[in-house]
Amino acid sequence: MTSLFALIAAAGTYATALMFGTLGETLTEKSGNMNLGVEGIMYMGGIFGLIAANRYEAIVGEAASSGFVAIVLAILGAFASGAVAGLLFSFITVTLRANQNVTGLAMTTFGTGVAKFAGEHMRNTLGGYVSVSNHLKASFSLKIMPEFLQKIPFIGKIIFGQPHFFYIGIVVAILMHLFLTKTKMGLYLRAVGESPVTADAAGINITRYRYLATIIGGGISAIGGMVYTMTTAGCVWIEGSIAGVGWLAVALVIFCTWKPLNAIWGSMLFGSLMIMYLWIVVPFFPTELYKILPYVVTIIVLIIASMRNNKEKQPPANLGLNYFREDR
Repeated sequence: MTSLFALIAAAGTYATALMFGTLGETLTEKSGNMNLGVEGIMYMGGIFGLIAANRYEAIVGEAASSGFVAIVLAILGAFASGAVAGLLFSFITVTLRANQNVTGLAMTTFGTGVAKFAGEHMRNTLGGYVSVSNHLKASFSLKIMPEFLQKIPFIGKIIFGQPHFFYIGIVVAILMHLFLTKTKMGLYLRAVGESPVTADAAGINITRYRYLATIIGGGISAIGGMVYTMTTAGCVWIEGSIAGVGWLAVALVIFCTWKPLNAIWGSMLFGSLMIMYLWIVVPFFPTELYKILPYVVTIIVLIIASMRNNKEKQPPANLGLNYFREDR
């Protein structure tokens, strides 16, 4: 049991990146847009968040740099890059009405390519690897909860021993849940994803809601890439470090049945599955099988949910389908 609790506690940094990626894609899919480009968006968030912090420190100097300012700039840089990617996806699928699946896969290639180009350009410009000082690295991995809470047996490290981004992610999940369930705009957004024909007849602007949800959702997902780079990857740009995380976030949306609050515990579970091979060693059990466990779990949950035919656990009815007003 001690090893199990230690595994879950250690999964927090992985879980945080997944949480943001999942929340962003959940918001996007609630509008009926299915953006499979989360992988590329998280790549962009990772490099542009790091560049924002790196350039800030280079301008003001290491001694005068503030961890709080660096964090804010990294968040803004990542969010802006994801928002631009979401805007591009929306323009292609909502305005030009291109196939969403094909566009999402193209966005993955595009985002990954942009991130690797930007990372290589920065590496050549700086004459070495792209990173920040140890002072700022400590700020990004700071644990804000009191020490005595972290010492609570078993659950202390899990609940109170996580970096501050983890708690920001929880706040975002709660706010998104309240927005989708308690506000008129959230109800309109869900209506757009379920039945755009009905929503349009009721006077809801389908284009506006799909654009906004996809742009903001892309920004939130990109923050997940920034969190991964600035915590798990140690504030150093490493090509391929985020590989697979975006696809896990897409799978986690299905696992969490498109509910923001489920992303909290779902990301912790997936984070634990991602690093299980480091903590639980079974002889003659290949590491590669450990790494596909999150996808296997998602498939099992999807099959069970389909067999139960529970409407609350199904995706938005119009997910992945473009809306043609003239077909009303």
